[in-house]
Amino acid sequence: MVNLKELDPESSPQAAYGARVRRSRETRGWKQEDLAEHTGYSATHISAVETARKMPTLRFSRSLDLAFGTEGTVDTFERQWREIRTGSLLEGFPEYVGHEGRAVEIRVYDTGIIPGLLQTPEYARVLADSAARRGAITQEQADERVAFLAERQAALVRVRPPMLFVTMDESCIRWIIGGGEVMDAQLERLIEFAEQPNSLLQVAPFEMGERRTLDRPINLLTLADRSVICYAESQAQGHLDRESTSVVPMLTAYHQLQGEALSQAASVAMIQKLRKGIQ
Repeated sequence: MVNLKELDPESSPQAAYGARVRRSRETRGWKQEDLAEHTGYSATHISAVETARKMPTLRFSRSLDLAFGTEGTVDTFERQWREIRTGSLLEGFPEYVGHEGRAVEIRVYDTGIIPGLLQTPEYARVLADSAARRGAITQEQADERVAFLAERQAALVRVRPPMLFVTMDESCIRWIIGGGEVMDAQLERLIEFAEQPNSLLQVAPFEMGERRTLDRPINLLTLADRSVICYAESQAQGHLDRESTSVVPMLTAYHQLQGEALSQAASVAMIQKLRKGIQ
């Protein structure tokens, strides 16, 4: 067991959360068993959170707010949990997602994997669990990524949904993720997406070669005031850009990419052909 006295609250957001739980509990003169009675969690679970051996959850955080009387304040455990949650995401991405949920037009270009907004839960789970097995993230963070993606997708189901333009590199549909069954269901999801009235799906085929105007994934949002935001990321860093001098050229490049990519009908035909090969 981790020695509580050796836990450094500044070593990680999880450690800071755990230290705060312990401090709040001890201020009230409670033992871990006492807090367990107030939250409905076991003393063992509370000990694991306090020592940063276990990631807190939304439900656990809300139970702490009720137990400690911090519900509805500006410094809730739920708020701290959300900061931990987004801390595993690339810089700029949480802010981007906030705008994404209110955008009137969304333009996405991706390579290698299906864009998140179109991923099935099974496809997303395979990617998250794979990252956890490699040690890139914890299993708890993998679970949070899948849940976070589901929230992003749900935010697009509105009375007036945004127009969603998706252009993906051919590699996105060629790479078999999770085996034949998972991939077949994912390709079916793409076909269903293409049938929606507020969508446009295009595949940028390998044969485009040097005519490809983008060489990395990007997301472009058109907001209600017609301003445009661009989000781009690498393996380890994300960047949110609002400056028109750099965003407008990216928007132009996206439109040029669409002009060179396959039509939606041709893209769907390619996907249907691939499905026959993996069924």
